[in-house]
Amino acid sequence: MHIPDGYLSPQTDALMGIVSASVLGIAAKKTSKTLSVKNIPLLSVGAAFCFTLMMFNVPIPDGTTAHAVGGSLLAILFGPWTAAIGVSIALVIQAIFFGDGGILALGANIFNMAIVLPFLSYAIYRLIAGKSEISSKRRLVGAAIGGYIGLCVAAVCAGTEFGLQPLLFHTANGTPLYSPYGLNVAVPAMLFAHATIAGPVEAVVTTMVLAYLQRSNPAMLELRNNRESTSPALRLRKYVIGLLVIAVFTPLGLLASGTAWGEWGGKDLKEKLGFVPAGMQKFGDFWKHALLKGYGIAGYDHTFWQQALGYLLSAFVGLLLIGLIAFIVQHFVRKSGHGEVSANR
Repeated sequence: MHIPDGYLSPQTDALMGIVSASVLGIAAKKTSKTLSVKNIPLLSVGAAFCFTLMMFNVPIPDGTTAHAVGGSLLAILFGPWTAAIGVSIALVIQAIFFGDGGILALGANIFNMAIVLPFLSYAIYRLIAGKSEISSKRRLVGAAIGGYIGLCVAAVCAGTEFGLQPLLFHTANGTPLYSPYGLNVAVPAMLFAHATIAGPVEAVVTTMVLAYLQRSNPAMLELRNNRESTSPALRLRKYVIGLLVIAVFTPLGLLASGTAWGEWGGKDLKEKLGFVPAGMQKFGDFWKHALLKGYGIAGYDHTFWQQALGYLLSAFVGLLLIGLIAFIVQHFVRKSGHGEVSANR
């Protein structure tokens, strides 16, 4: 679901960028008023979890790959506005430092994965969970259904963005300038990958973590209603250790052969179609400064173990960057004197 540069027109990129920036502006304002400074590191752990989870590619029956996002879980823990910030941080780092998702297409990727997914997932979760007890199984059912539907709808949004390109942007003879796949191909392809595999993974991961927290640390599930809770902060070390353990296993994502649908490079598209759309030739390599492009080390990716090393290094660099951002934000929030604010409503 990480749309690369060149698949969307500059007009589409600009529109999605404006929409996403507007929503994130509101989200930042709400989060600054609702997130206690002591829970900023906890949010960073959530963002890092999303970053790491997205590195686990899973094979799709059509020969492509896909991945879960983790935005559903963040929405349940922090609320959708704060979740939008957390997932966006992960997406920005992926695009800038690892070339996963385009810089120009960042607005579209944020809209799909950081806005549509958490907001829809959370709405469904709340609808099903209602006013049930923290330990209620209704919350697990709501989390599973919300996570599944949220990810599938986000995938349909990405497919729609792909599919509109050849309809709206083409040469005089009808040759697509950007994404070459119409709605009749792009939407079913994206929906199939996420409805069959990635959606269930999102549902299972969200439900498993939620069930674990219900048993071990129910205070985590009341963050939005109890700003005085210190239990999550005291247990932060345990969650960080768990995150590092998950990061160690990220090379398992390399076992899924193939490329995610809609993330092919120009060479792959030429083999498939016989040509490379002009817009993709122009904008496909817009960002050439990724530190570890493709989660690998340039020139050191000829064997599985070399690729695995690149994946491990990328995972830990990503976690470090997210932790650094959290540290800087927490420092400035404390310095500004707005450290303690009310919980999400």
